[in-house]
Amino acid sequence: MIKVLLLFCGSSSVFLPVMAQPTVIPIETADYAFVLKTDNEQRLNMVYHGAPLRNQKEYLTVSGEYDLKDGNEAGSYSNAYSAAGTYSLTEPAIQVMHADGNLSLDLKYVSNEIKSIGAGIHLISIVLRDPVYPVTVTLYYKVWVRENVIEQWAEIVHQEKQAISLLKYASANLYLTGHDFYLTTFQGQYAKEMQPAETKLEQGMRSVESKLNTRAMLVQSPDFILGVDRPATENNGEVIMGQLAWSGNFKMEYEVDSYHNLRLIGGINPFAATYKLNPNTIFKTPSFIYTASMEGKGKASRNLHDWARGYRILDGNGERLTLLNNWEATYFSFDENKLTSLFKGAAKLGVDMFLLDDGWFGNKYPRNDDHAGLGDWQENVKKLPHGLGYLVKEAAKENIRFGVWLEPEMVNPKSALYERHPDWVVRQPQRPEIYFRNQLVLDLCNPEVQQFVFNVVDSLFTRNPGLAFIKWDCNSPVFNAYSPWLEKQKLPASHFAVEYVRGLYAVLKRIRDKYPKVPMMLCSGGGGRADYELLKYFTEFWPSDDTEPVERVYQQWDYSYFFPAIATDNHVTDWGKQPIKFRVDVASMGKLGFDIVVDRLKDDELSFCQQAVKNYKDFKEIVWKGDLYRLLNPHENKLASLMYVNKEKSRAIMFSYLVDNRLALTATQLPVRLEGLDPAKTYTIKELNLFPGTRTVLNEDLHYSGDFLMKAGLNPHVNANRASVVLEINEVK
Repeated sequence: MIKVLLLFCGSSSVFLPVMAQPTVIPIETADYAFVLKTDNEQRLNMVYHGAPLRNQKEYLTVSGEYDLKDGNEAGSYSNAYSAAGTYSLTEPAIQVMHADGNLSLDLKYVSNEIKSIGAGIHLISIVLRDPVYPVTVTLYYKVWVRENVIEQWAEIVHQEKQAISLLKYASANLYLTGHDFYLTTFQGQYAKEMQPAETKLEQGMRSVESKLNTRAMLVQSPDFILGVDRPATENNGEVIMGQLAWSGNFKMEYEVDSYHNLRLIGGINPFAATYKLNPNTIFKTPSFIYTASMEGKGKASRNLHDWARGYRILDGNGERLTLLNNWEATYFSFDENKLTSLFKGAAKLGVDMFLLDDGWFGNKYPRNDDHAGLGDWQENVKKLPHGLGYLVKEAAKENIRFGVWLEPEMVNPKSALYERHPDWVVRQPQRPEIYFRNQLVLDLCNPEVQQFVFNVVDSLFTRNPGLAFIKWDCNSPVFNAYSPWLEKQKLPASHFAVEYVRGLYAVLKRIRDKYPKVPMMLCSGGGGRADYELLKYFTEFWPSDDTEPVERVYQQWDYSYFFPAIATDNHVTDWGKQPIKFRVDVASMGKLGFDIVVDRLKDDELSFCQQAVKNYKDFKEIVWKGDLYRLLNPHENKLASLMYVNKEKSRAIMFSYLVDNRLALTATQLPVRLEGLDPAKTYTIKELNLFPGTRTVLNEDLHYSGDFLMKAGLNPHVNANRASVVLEINEVK
């Protein structure tokens, strides 16, 4: 009997005939490899992870060095997609109930295929099948070799005579060997998103999950960082970092087994989500996206950033619009005259656009606060008698563009839409309605609701072709989860958790098919919805409603592990006690915006902001598309420092902040070692964003080698009077 050893090695596939040998499938990027191997029963196991081998033939040998047979009757811990009900007693990745009520499933290897789908991009598919019941699971691994990123998902199909029930259907099941594992998760609440917590995993199960349906970051984030054998550090050690790209309920399970190895299972939360799957219908799970690095968190982040800009975020290598938002200037209280006066402030600042936030719509129930109007997306005739089109034209007179806020998935009970279509609302018919921010969620399972939401956006663009930007908000989680439409279609109520999110994606796809280039900001009561499935449709996201600049230093730091700066919206507001310079410097580490009343700025503050916007437009490409190096962690130091370096290593921007002055730190006593430069090049240092009337304390005439800056370092001289410092590093030609 001849089996095939498949060696996947970056840019090529090698097929070697091997007598009576198991099938070995390396999943290899430039710097990392996962190895799958069949056992004597044709079950597929994960048997190696780590640095790729130089000799590809030795993947068969290395897999034989791992003796992972389990003698405690639990079955195979290392299975690549563990099934419930037969040989394995571990936590399953998949659990089904067959049409005859049987709860067993056993998946055995059938075949695999590799396709090259682009330069350095490969798609590996592995077919597993139950030998008794006609159920097939295909595991997919999309590999970006150069970026060291893997996107993994499963497709489930069957040919039973009647529907089967999917009780659990994870996207990925990794098995990681090691001595210790250190998990960093990101907890959340309103205005406190992405709060990191590192834990050493002990034997047993750690679960991170959401049951909110929307706004997951009110509780947890689907993002994770795993340090293998030791805590993850910025520049050293084996790190696996990623997320489940799903905009609804998720569950991430981290189980240290009796041999102290780690099983990681990630997917849609099976809570109240049993899915009835009809014969010959494919169920595709969400994507589980991850990168691996042998050089710490910094390299892993740069992997994800390069991948996201190139392949996932809408227009990830394109342009972004700086803006002035009216929310904190006016809240709900405005009219045409007040708005057009703010346009002059946007023009005076030098930003690209004015963004009109909440409160512009509703007539029968005017949107004068958050109790009414959601769902009635017509201009309020008292506030805007000439409509949005008038504002688009008035903004153009000031040489700026115009954008608008929407929350099209939601409805207020006090609205004409609610009165016309109570059947469109998510609610349990026998229960009292539960309001969050005085609103309810529309049932996006329903195609009529999907059409309504699409029409809201489409009509805005049709009536106002000059509209340049949309901020898409989503403030409420889902209480009383129930879809009247699913009941009408005689589908199980437990389909809601899946079909609501699919409905959202379907609407967004239609919008992008018709309006592929209009920038849109993803918002969810702050950063409640930042994931790489939604970012297919959005150019950027709003990290948090907490815009206090010191807190934003921390939040932007923690978001930066997963998302590039071009995707992160940062606004200068009146939150906090820091001077305008500190606030602008912090907001410049991403996509810059303002939410202030420009006419209230003092002359020197306005002069500073104008110059800072000019500086930003000069260096924004480095921040958006350069390589990020985190230098001093604010969670561990009184200072935060990080830098962005262009791909040519000829120019860099370095930001440094004083984040803790409790002990009256007078100055940075030690230099900060820079990273990412060319040691053989020579550089000059220039300080940017100096406040009028101040001078730099740095000697800008000095030349430094990249070697010196990365080994000895540079002191930015941060202190209470220089609480934020922005430096430009330029190669001497």
